[in-house]
Amino acid sequence: MKRWICAVLVLAALAIAGCTKEETPAVEGNLAPDFTLKDLSGRDVKLSSLRGKVVVVNFWATWCPPCREEIPSMVQLNKTMQGKPFQMLCCSIDEGGKDAVQTFFQKSGLTLPVLLDTDGKVAKRYGTTGVPETFVVDSKGVILKKVVGAMDWNSPQVMAAFDDLMRRK
Repeated sequence: MKRWICAVLVLAALAIAGCTKEETPAVEGNLAPDFTLKDLSGRDVKLSSLRGKVVVVNFWATWCPPCREEIPSMVQLNKTMQGKPFQMLCCSIDEGGKDAVQTFFQKSGLTLPVLLDTDGKVAKRYGTTGVPETFVVDSKGVILKKVVGAMDWNSPQVMAAFDDLMRRK
């Protein structure tokens, strides 16, 4: 009888520990929380599968004016970094999902690698408080920079910083 009680107590302790275990917060210097989201083609994209590349994880929405303002500079950054160990992941939190995002890009004539976070679970894991919010992740999966709000991703300073990051591998 005592063994059974001990076993139950051990299992209960493990269950409680598992439920209260917190993930590493998405802050500069920590490993970026891993996630898998679908792209517009329905393919799964997993952040950890991109190790070896500098990754820009941007949380945005089609209805967000600052997001729409920064997208052209993100498109240009993405074009400039083509062929380099770089990956941009624009995680849309639009509740309208794929249709809303495709309509937005068709109207704008722009394209970016978009992932769908329609339930906002990944944005929540990253502790975002709004959009746009962007995380720059190094080739080892560590968050180097968190940017709150829109910025010019095509500025000479930003381009130089990304080139430097890719050289440091």
